Amino acid sequence: MKVLVIGSGGREHALVWKLLQSPRVTQIFCAPGNGGIAAEPRVTCIPCDVKSLDSLVAAAVKSQPDLTIVGPEIPLQIGVVDEFQRRGWRIFGPTQGAAQLESSKSFAKEFMQRYRIPTPHYAVCDTAEAVRPALHHFHAPIVVKADGLAAGKGVVIAKTKDEAAEAAIEMLSGRMVGDAGTRVVLEEFLEGEEISFLVLSDGEHIAPLVAAQDHKRVGDGDTGPNTGGMGAYSTPELLDDQMRDWLLHHIAQPVVNGMAEEGNRYVGILYCGLMMTAKGPMVLEFNCRFGDPESQPILMRLESDLVEAFEAAIDGRVSDGVFHWSSDAAACVVVASGGYPGTYANGEKIFGLAEAAKVEGAKVFHAGTSYMDGNFVTSGGRVLGVTARADTLEAALARAYDANRRVSFDGAHYRTDIGARALKKR
Repeated sequence: MKVLVIGSGGREHALVWKLLQSPRVTQIFCAPGNGGIAAEPRVTCIPCDVKSLDSLVAAAVKSQPDLTIVGPEIPLQIGVVDEFQRRGWRIFGPTQGAAQLESSKSFAKEFMQRYRIPTPHYAVCDTAEAVRPALHHFHAPIVVKADGLAAGKGVVIAKTKDEAAEAAIEMLSGRMVGDAGTRVVLEEFLEGEEISFLVLSDGEHIAPLVAAQDHKRVGDGDTGPNTGGMGAYSTPELLDDQMRDWLLHHIAQPVVNGMAEEGNRYVGILYCGLMMTAKGPMVLEFNCRFGDPESQPILMRLESDLVEAFEAAIDGRVSDGVFHWSSDAAACVVVASGGYPGTYANGEKIFGLAEAAKVEGAKVFHAGTSYMDGNFVTSGGRVLGVTARADTLEAALARAYDANRRVSFDGAHYRTDIGARALKKR
């Protein structure tokens, strides 16, 4: 079968890599893909604007896939699933209505309130004048979030109410995150461990994926501004069976049931971004697709056929048996361009990829790369996701950092403490 993967990041490279392992897949198209994806066997990259339905339709007409997989959030927000379904094309992902769980934080918060899904106290502000009165109901620190999609960067943790007001007003002005900030959500700050818990849904039944932990801040020790993610790891110990079952019955299944009740049948990956607090798990956010970089270690632990799982969701036959997982650990270290998450230069030549590929159990997933004049060069903020699997987290991290040290480009930077919190608990 032919598969079309929409997107161009490390998540999409991981999806392509895993899909290629299915005996059913003969060819993969990626729109638009990146330099590393194009270098994979049986893969063809197609130029495409993922923000344009017409461009996405044109990519499908050109490739004639038997199945399309949506990687990033923007195509879901603009309704690519609805459009492909209208044309009778098989596609994996939630509809535009269901994807509001990610595309609008205020929609998600109000939905959780309706279905009593645990989430931090919040307030929604549509104007600058509404911000300071709303802040009276919070204690500092306060989390300020842009309502719309902001590539993981529309979140500010304000230490004081004045800082929160300044951030909220800046977002509402459009100067900070553009149209994503036309509405803001003020949220109670929570202490605890963050966990990424994903499930596969067919609109009625769900099946859990293994959990992962992301590292969102740019610097070691969780310092500096938020990013799209600087690394992630997944281990069997991250979530025990009892807590996994609680999350399924009290968060994931109620979301799927509630969406169905409101006429937005949810088919696809539901990503629950959780804070594990002293009072129990609380939902910080939903994503309507695989996370990036969480997908890299998660998919590296997957031992069953990913195509079979996607088709089970589309056909309404998801069960606990659609996934089989390794008991190994996996870890991903993101290598970013100098200046990221601020401004950065593109076109820096990348060295050492062949050497990194020699590390046992490691795979370098490309995120922001292009292939020009016989060389891989940088073309994004997050450039590579160096990922490795081993029987322990310590060994997986050692392999990932070994491979990572073999790669270089001008301005490259990465966190040196991925998985540190988990290692301290041992």
